[in-house]
Amino acid sequence: MTDQTYQPTLSQLRAFVAIAEYRHFGTAAAHLNVSQPTLSQALASLENGLGLQLIERSTRRVLVTAAGKRLLPQAMATLEAADRFVATAAGDGLGGTVRMGIIPTVAPYVLPTLLPELRRRLPALVPHVIEDQTARLLDGLRTGVLDVAMMALPADASGMIEVPLYAEEFVLVTPIGHELAGRSDITPAVLGELPLLLLDEGHCLRDQTLDLCRSQDVRPGPVGDTRAASLTTVVQCVGGGLGVTLIPEMAVAAETSRGTLDIARFVTPAPGRTIGLVFRGSTARVEDYEQLAEIIRTQRPL
Repeated sequence: MTDQTYQPTLSQLRAFVAIAEYRHFGTAAAHLNVSQPTLSQALASLENGLGLQLIERSTRRVLVTAAGKRLLPQAMATLEAADRFVATAAGDGLGGTVRMGIIPTVAPYVLPTLLPELRRRLPALVPHVIEDQTARLLDGLRTGVLDVAMMALPADASGMIEVPLYAEEFVLVTPIGHELAGRSDITPAVLGELPLLLLDEGHCLRDQTLDLCRSQDVRPGPVGDTRAASLTTVVQCVGGGLGVTLIPEMAVAAETSRGTLDIARFVTPAPGRTIGLVFRGSTARVEDYEQLAEIIRTQRPL
């Protein structure tokens, strides 16, 4: 039974959250810059004070118990509030560590301008960037591994706040000299006549492209067994004559700079997507993350 007079320390809560996040005592200790015995003692003191087992540890793996899963969001919210309190007292605004997930079709194009701007405007902020597919980013938000994530909206995830950042059009990338190259009046229906290269399964851009094809009741032409995990690989395949592909407007300058590709644009209204910042509705840092969203908007490299 929990002692109602017991007050956990922030160090104990940080130990619990780090172990729950990394599922490894050594990694959690290194993240917090403490020894593993110190970390274990902090967790033991927390569990003893609460009268609950939060972490189940065996020789092979570390698991979060049912009680741990129930209390983890509140522990995280407490630490977020404490970090914000210290940052506010220091007059630094948004500060501390922010674990930021970004989908692969956004990260390479926004980070070169965003990270320097964050250092300039928010010197107390320590961003940790995790690039991954949408489903895993949402899992990371739910479990507390991530604080925020940039992804295509709507995320349609329960308990999350979605802040739209910007909308961007899709552009058709073709081999140099293709019959559609340079046009700005194509319609999505043309995709049914083309060998369309797609990202591998799990990438939201793949799903968005297939949804666009379905909305036009078209089926793209076959491209064999070509599979790619990044936009860079896809456009290189296009340059090699294997097909065509759709990329977001943000990626055009970077991915077509080698001079081996042409582009074609869709007639208005062009198909596209909305990118947003997603975070837990339970967080104590809603205002901070809205501030972060506003900075990201100003750094959109278009």
